[in-house]
Amino acid sequence: MDSGEQVFVFEEVAKRKERDDCWLLISGKVYDVTQFLEDHPGGDEVLLAASGKDATQDFEDVGHSDDARNMMKKYYIGEVDSTTVPPSNKIKPQTYSVTQKDDEPGFLFKILQILVPILILGLAFGFQFLGKKEKN
Repeated sequence: MDSGEQVFVFEEVAKRKERDDCWLLISGKVYDVTQFLEDHPGGDEVLLAASGKDATQDFEDVGHSDDARNMMKKYYIGEVDSTTVPPSNKIKPQTYSVTQKDDEPGFLFKILQILVPILILGLAFGFQFLGKKEKN
């Protein structure tokens, strides 16, 4: 970092999330995108939704072009003090456990998966046996 570069605490960046004062935190850099809201190809709501938090993942998920990344330099105003940024909340997938009783349809379905092929094989052998018996 340059010694003259401005460093912001995360709380300062996070409170700038209005149409008339909108900052984004992307990859540790702070951007004042207030003047860009109307020109953003995805609409101003996208930028407003990404403000107030670390928007790095939101930005990367979209897959911005090199031109878009170069355009960001125009709105760059400083860095964020990384020690003030709260850890990102990873969404943990919920785990569900499903239990079935023996009298539920799932159990019956499993039994039928075994019995139906056995029944078909039995019928096939039976018809084959009857066919040989009639020829004799």
